Amino acid sequence: MIQELIQSYGQHFENSLIDEILQVGTFKEVPAGHTLMNIGEYVSAMPLLISGVIKVLREDRDGDELLLYYLEKGDTCSMTMSCCMGNAKSEIRAIAETDTKLIMVPIQKMEEWLAKYKSWRNFVFDSYQNRLNELLQTLDSVAFDAMDERLINYLKDKVRFSENNVIQNTHQEIAYDLHTSRVVVSRLLKKLEQLGKIELGRNYLRVLKLD
Repeated sequence: MIQELIQSYGQHFENSLIDEILQVGTFKEVPAGHTLMNIGEYVSAMPLLISGVIKVLREDRDGDELLLYYLEKGDTCSMTMSCCMGNAKSEIRAIAETDTKLIMVPIQKMEEWLAKYKSWRNFVFDSYQNRLNELLQTLDSVAFDAMDERLINYLKDKVRFSENNVIQNTHQEIAYDLHTSRVVVSRLLKKLEQLGKIELGRNYLRVLKLD
């Protein structure tokens, strides 16, 4: 775990902070599909992602989900930090997109490290800025981009994160992430197949060329 932590966060944190994280952090390994955080739960620790990918989702009043952003190696979730600092319930759902390793940092340490370590303050502020930019991109995408463009970007992200051109998701699961209907997703995927960009299978698809 020591080497993995240094590889993921050594460029962000000084050695003394790395040592403290190792002392108080809890190492976790979770499989793809595991729910790390649910809406309405109180948050007692903040995740530092060592490897893998986590998708962060928001739910509307009807229970439909919208994909907000992905977290990758070296990231943390600013919404989780906000809940920790305010002792508030989570308003997002976090699900492991791939097999994931992470270190959970107790909330008691977060404020202490803000005062103690400049590198931690910079990391927290950068994380807020990065997540805000991603949220704005999501908002722009929903408001201005056509659904076929959103779908193509979604598929590109899936391939990049998994490093595999085979995507093991049903049309309904994709529709949930994009906050649209299965019928729309199926129609657009069929169109992409006809254009030779993907190959459709049963509960999976293979990306051939999306550029």
